[in-house]
Amino acid sequence: MIVSRRVLLRGALASTRSLSSRASNVLSALDIPTAGEVCGVYDGEWKGTGDLVSSVCPTTGEVLARVKTASPEELHTALDKAREAYTVFRNVPAPRRGELLRQIREALAAKRVELGTLISLEMGKIKTEGVGEVQEFVDICDYAVGLSRMMNGRVVASERPGHSILEVPNPLGVVGVLSAFNFPVAVYGWNLSLALATGNATIWKPSPTTPLCAIAVTTIIAKVLEKNGVPGAVAGLVTGGKGAGAAITESRDVDLVSFTGSEHVGRIVGKTVQSRFGKVILELGGNNAAIVMPDADLSMAVPSVFFGAIGTAGQRCTSTRRLYLHRDIADEFLDRLQKLYAGLKPGDPLEEGTLLGPVHSAAAIDVYETSVRYLKDTDAQIFAGGARYERVGNFVQPTIAMPKSADPSDALWQTECFAPILNCAVFDDLAEAIRWNNAVPQGLSSSLWTRDLRNVGTWIGPSGSDTGIVNVNVGTSGAEIGAAFGGNKSTGWGRESGGDAWKQYVRWSACTINFSDSAPLAQGVDFSS
Repeated sequence: MIVSRRVLLRGALASTRSLSSRASNVLSALDIPTAGEVCGVYDGEWKGTGDLVSSVCPTTGEVLARVKTASPEELHTALDKAREAYTVFRNVPAPRRGELLRQIREALAAKRVELGTLISLEMGKIKTEGVGEVQEFVDICDYAVGLSRMMNGRVVASERPGHSILEVPNPLGVVGVLSAFNFPVAVYGWNLSLALATGNATIWKPSPTTPLCAIAVTTIIAKVLEKNGVPGAVAGLVTGGKGAGAAITESRDVDLVSFTGSEHVGRIVGKTVQSRFGKVILELGGNNAAIVMPDADLSMAVPSVFFGAIGTAGQRCTSTRRLYLHRDIADEFLDRLQKLYAGLKPGDPLEEGTLLGPVHSAAAIDVYETSVRYLKDTDAQIFAGGARYERVGNFVQPTIAMPKSADPSDALWQTECFAPILNCAVFDDLAEAIRWNNAVPQGLSSSLWTRDLRNVGTWIGPSGSDTGIVNVNVGTSGAEIGAAFGGNKSTGWGRESGGDAWKQYVRWSACTINFSDSAPLAQGVDFSS
């Protein structure tokens, strides 16, 4: 009887689900149900009988939906179906896979604004960034369409007469994508596009706090797959928590795991996947630095640092966390930057003109408040911010601080704070600034502002920045899709998106072909009797 009452109560709550008109309009535009519970599993058909998770709007606190996640049985079924789908899809010629990606690109582009609005609603980033994130998915689809006709192997000269050596790429298998809340669409786009171009299937486990973005994207892709007679499990989806992520990383049916998240969890994922000799791509912490030289164009550098520190409310992997200013321009730079911060007002991320939306969750507020408290307790100079805004939603004041010590070995500098907090220090020469830049465990993005060619050569050379993204007169944040994206050191050494990143999504074979009438051994070995 008690169980029956719980079931009835759950049904009553679902049937009386109430949404604001703006939330209802956003979800309806993307074919997401606005009444009842939402299925969060797709393996060719929609389902979900696991735990319920709530999608909560960080701007208003409104519950947008309750999503039915994958049960353990549904998760294993989805993995099995992904493997089956791969065995079919790997034999589709690459240019035909490219045509499928072109159609996915068109379908996403047709819903670019609607998807971008959903990202703003569920994740909290401002609308122009949400729409830009969808555009990034569109762009990588374009890239992958071209790539589908350009994934070349090599012909290697053989020392033996009548022999040729080929290096041949073939599809790898199933790619598991474990994405984070801060880019709930684009990171999956990087992986899906390259995975499909190279002939693989994917299974996506999004952040449990942004399930609706994943459901909307998968709904769009599923329609394209169905139209082309491709198994839906080629682009499978399982929503859920840590258990779902652990099952994917442990599964021998998943050949490559792409994980975006914290360094702590990344270590666990890396060890788990490598213990079964799987492949792994890790996109972990950033802790990115911008260095401003005395000859820098401050009219460019100041607004770029402003966006780097505040864009997405400081929740990008590439957000600017550390700012190193040459002593000759430090006061002027900080004065200009403080004026930009002073004019900043928090607002609804869906409204035009808003530059600062909320942080994503209560946990993000805790991270912010803990870091600010530490700064104040250690007598850091606070130039801006340092408190929450008194309003509904997860809004915090972007903060500029000058810690008492510039020693890069201090925990404050060594640890990434995933919040809009910018810590500053003053240096005297470029060598000192590079040393500080490289002294942290992380190595994602870095930026040097200078007009001196000698500084540029040093910065991008062997004695320069040790990060995966090394920019000059460009901020730490806002990478394009054409080059490979990823970092070094504890950022994980992963590479996704453009460049040669596609080569991680294939298995390589060295094929020696003998078309002669004899079979000599290499290196002149004579094994005749």
